[in-house]
Formats: sequence, structure tokens, C-alpha cells
Amino acid sequence: MRPADVAIVHDYLTQRGGAERVVVSLLRAFPGSTVHTSLFDPDGTFPEFGTADVRTLPLNAFRTLRRNHRLSLPLLAPAFSRLKIDAPVALCSSSGWAHGARASGRKLVYCHAPARWLYQREHYLGARGSVGRFALAAVAPLLERWDRRAAASADRYLVNSRATQRLVEQVYGIDADVLAPPYALGPGGPEQRVEGLDAGFFLCVSRLLPYKNVGAVCAAFSEIPDSKLVVVGEGPERDALQRSAPRNVVFLGEIDDARLRWLYAQSRGLVTAAFEDFGLTPLEAAAFGRPTAALAFGGFLDTVLPDETGVFFDTPEPAQIAVAVRRLAAADWSVARLHAQAESFSEERFISAVREAVDQMDPGA
Repeated sequence: MRPADVAIVHDYLTQRGGAERVVVSLLRAFPGSTVHTSLFDPDGTFPEFGTADVRTLPLNAFRTLRRNHRLSLPLLAPAFSRLKIDAPVALCSSSGWAHGARASGRKLVYCHAPARWLYQREHYLGARGSVGRFALAAVAPLLERWDRRAAASADRYLVNSRATQRLVEQVYGIDADVLAPPYALGPGGPEQRVEGLDAGFFLCVSRLLPYKNVGAVCAAFSEIPDSKLVVVGEGPERDALQRSAPRNVVFLGEIDDARLRWLYAQSRGLVTAAFEDFGLTPLEAAAFGRPTAALAFGGFLDTVLPDETGVFFDTPEPAQIAVAVRRLAAADWSVARLHAQAESFSEERFISAVREAVDQMDPGA
């Protein structure tokens, strides 16, 4: 199938996360494809989208929504329901919305996770206020019915991990195939030093949201005062995290890939306690020969090999995280083994597999 026969649909392009990196890889798999999305903030997401044919929904006219896509949550279901994709194959990269687009041809969904705010509310909302919880509970039954209808409209589902595969079967009754996304950031590109930092710190790369548990990672370093933690990422919890973090934690916010490469290369390892559907950042760390201390949950069980590329802790509690970080620091790690783990999730492998999946979609069926 020609790349022009594929239209890519994604929830929103307003941030620099793992799902957005997957869309960059999809564009490399199908160059010249149109990208349909609700909101597009070129300054907030990856620069590769600047040269793509990105087509937005009417919601994009509102700057406030582009700057804070979470405000658009009540509007996204009807917005995507009105989006019709006129192409032989609609390839929907979805964490809850893009799979609702109507397709004139075949619909292939690449699911990063069924909507977390519907099916993993305790993890996603964390300690957020009761007003938000009450509002979500009020609309949840309607959104769940819409979400299940959207899922049922797909001709085939692909998922990013075994954890997502189990949840898709549980929520939708769909037997999905696992196609792990690639790691996208490796040592092959430019590096730029982050001023004020010396090598030997630990790294946490994460959006600052409740289910990412960055606060627990920061608190763990109060028990490891002789080590430094560098946190990369933005999100609504940043101010609160900075106020409560110990003095050996540094927040950098969003940074470009050149600085992130330097941070991975100069770190002692990665620390992550997120309830993650796919464990992307341990693969990036492994590409730089760095191990990971990770929560034994979800997608990390697919991407971290215990005692080979990292160590696990069972719950996102500061004391457990601190023990895991000490284990990480004390062990000898094989750089060759770390590199091999990253390469088993290469972009070349992903592109080949997703092209094969699209080729198997018969537009005339």
C-alpha cells in the first residue's frame, strides 16, 4: 500500500511525550501522510511536525485549549465523532479519542492505552480535588458508551504492551496484537551540555502528572542525600513538586533532544515510578548504556530486564525507591546488554511491522 493511502489520526499534538514520538515514527513509515488531530501546538511538541501536513479540528481555534489540552476533555468525544477520514486506511494513534474518528475505508487503531481517566481513574487522578472527581464521575457513563462504540468500529487493534493488551481485552473484549513502539532518542544525534550540572546524577524523565508518581521519586532522594536527581518534564504538578522536593533534586522542565541526550549520557541511571502502559524511557536510557530503577508495573515489565538492564521496586513508595536506587548504583551493568535491549525495540523493526499491518488491511473487504 502506498504511503498516500494512509491517513494518521492522533488525539492531540500539544506535548513532547512517548505517544507523540510514535506519531513521528508513523510519519517515517508513511511519509507524506496527512495527520489529523484535535489540537496542534507546534512550539509544544516535536519539531518534526512542523513540516508535516497536520490538519486540525475546529477546537484548535482556541489558544487556551492548545496550551492546556486537558480543558478540552468534555469536547473531544463529539469533536472526533464528527471527523471523517477519507482514505483507504485510517491509522489511529489513540489514548482515548482518535479511535472515534469515522473512516470511509479501513480503520487500524494503535492503542497506547484505553482512556486512563475512565478505566484507571485512581492512578490517573491521584489526589486531585473532589470537584474534578465528581465532574468526571458524572460524565463517565456517557464517555464509556462512546468509547466502547469507537473501539468496536475498528477493523483491527494493535497495542503497545502486554499490559495494554490485557486491558483492551478486559474493557473492549478485543483480542489485540502487541506491537511495541520504538525508542526514538538515542546517542546518534547532537548533544548539548546542561549548564550547572556535573556527571553522576540520576535522571527522571516524565510528565508531571499524578499517575507518574514523580513526587515519590523526589522524596526518595531525601534518603540518599549524597546523590542528585534531575527531573525533566512539565505538567500541572510542577509547582507543588518543587515546593516539597529535597534540596538534591533539580527540575529542568521541558528541554530539547540535544540536552536530553547529554543528560542520559552523563547520568548514572534512570528512576521511574509511573503507572505506565509502555516503558519507553528505560529503552532510551539503555540506548545510552544506562540502567533503570522502575516500578514493577505495566509496560516496564516488557522493557526492563531484572538484573540485566535494571531493577524493580514493588510499590511507588519513597523507601522502596531509595533501596532500588542504591542497588542500581552498587551493581555492575553490561553496556553491551543494555544496548542490545534497546536495539530489540528499534524504529526499523517498528516501521517494518506497522507497514506489514497496514498492507494486511484490505480496503475492499
